Amino acid sequence: TSLEAKLNNRAVALRNPRERATFRIQEGITRGFRDFLYNNGFTEIHTPKLGAKSAEGGANLFKLEYFHRPAILQQSPQFYKQMMVGVFERVYEIAPVFRAEKHDTARHLNEYTSVDFEMGYIENFEDIMAMEQEMLRYTFGRLQETCGAELSLLKAEVPVITEIPRIRFSEAKELVSRVYKRAFSEKLDFEPEEEKLLCEYVKKTTGSDFVFVTHYPSAKRPFYAMDSRENPAETESFDLLFRGLEVTTGGQRIHNYREQVEKIESRGMHVEAFESYLMMHRCGMPPHGGLGLGLERVTAR
Repeated sequence: TSLEAKLNNRAVALRNPRERATFRIQEGITRGFRDFLYNNGFTEIHTPKLGAKSAEGGANLFKLEYFHRPAILQQSPQFYKQMMVGVFERVYEIAPVFRAEKHDTARHLNEYTSVDFEMGYIENFEDIMAMEQEMLRYTFGRLQETCGAELSLLKAEVPVITEIPRIRFSEAKELVSRVYKRAFSEKLDFEPEEEKLLCEYVKKTTGSDFVFVTHYPSAKRPFYAMDSRENPAETESFDLLFRGLEVTTGGQRIHNYREQVEKIESRGMHVEAFESYLMMHRCGMPPHGGLGLGLERVTAR
């Protein structure tokens, strides 16, 4: 039946085996992530979803009143999970986050489930990519074991991960432009079509359903992203694309107090507004980094 009919009769429609299968598969993915992270020394945390300040900034904030004072719904647990690296070294959270953006697309939800982890004492941001690669490999292996019937019902093909290819952002833009004879108007980020074409090319040339895109421009990354030592215009960060869609953003964070203050000031932001966040830098933080993964995007793909 139509999507409209299914939504108007949701309590009953969800009893259909095909409808139910999607939720069982998502539960299997979540369980795989949680088991992997627990087995690798991560502590599960639960961070506030109401706040005075946003980690990401931007216009897509849900604003509300908190006992006669302005507040927002959190777009990310970024500040909290970084703080908790100074407590437990490795932490994760699987919880809702909120983005005030229209979700009549195949890419956006204004309330979605984010899988976040953060880890300390890393050598560089490649440690984060390596951890995610192993997490996905473990989870998809478990999914085959626990959700075989549901996967078969939906004819869902679970990807096999050996080694996820990596490509620098600038090289990826040029490659897509050259191979597909396509001029790009957006220089600092990917257009949705470029993500699809890059994944198509990687699948054709390597057989991988995934590709890591690294060294995104500093201008398009948040103020806590560490700039590259070789080229400060780039960051020690990455996105993971899966079957034509970005599903993860991650990278190394700035852990040095002076460096973080300088980057905040360079962007015209007020240092005083981040006093509680900067306390952890003042008191000492190890080199650390992490990522946020969209659970619904991974499930859909």
